[in-house]
Amino acid sequence: MEEKFENVSILLCEDDENLGMLLREYLEAKGFKAELCVDGEEGYNAFCNNTYDLCILDVMMPKMDGFALAGKIREMDPDIPFIFLTAKTLIDDVRNGFEIGADDYITKPFRMDVVVLRIEAILRRVRGKKNSADPIRKIGNFTFDTQKQLLTIGDHSQKLTTKESELLSLLSNKANELLPRDYALKAIWIDDNYFNARSMDVYITKLRKHLKDDPSVEILNVHGKGYKLVVGNE
Repeated sequence: MEEKFENVSILLCEDDENLGMLLREYLEAKGFKAELCVDGEEGYNAFCNNTYDLCILDVMMPKMDGFALAGKIREMDPDIPFIFLTAKTLIDDVRNGFEIGADDYITKPFRMDVVVLRIEAILRRVRGKKNSADPIRKIGNFTFDTQKQLLTIGDHSQKLTTKESELLSLLSNKANELLPRDYALKAIWIDDNYFNARSMDVYITKLRKHLKDDPSVEILNVHGKGYKLVVGNE
């Protein structure tokens, strides 16, 4: 049975507008949503203001090349898959792309149907990882069941709201690391406007209260950047 990938949104960055439009139209004909950007800065701004499931990045672009753009994207979303699309075939360029964390590297000229096959293969891997992920997480002395939205310490269990659970999941994914504020807003609230930012602050305060029974666990504000879930025993 053919696997369906519905509502998959793709950021396509390609400075050859004719090629970019052809690829965008082909992707849309195959059921994907695709946004075309013609330089790296435009691609970066698009990623900051929208949510995507996968990125296709041309390496040689004006204003910001694909490698630099991929690095910035990785800072905001360390898990999003991306493909480099380029005329370059030098082994150093290929190695550089994969060291940055590319899921695939397609050289020009290419067949449109091959690009779609590569995209589908990556999406299947991503979906498989999500489906196999253990819903039970340890946060200091707490046990966090992401499916039941239940935070437990000793014989006390706290049922979390959906947004509390989503936010704690993001924080625990990056325990002892920075969770960028803009990324969290995009992932949970979709829009990073003022009111959603204030709402997230309220939920951070609620999570701090839920976690207060373990002094080794705390959520720190990283001024101007985001939050960090500090777990002392990790």
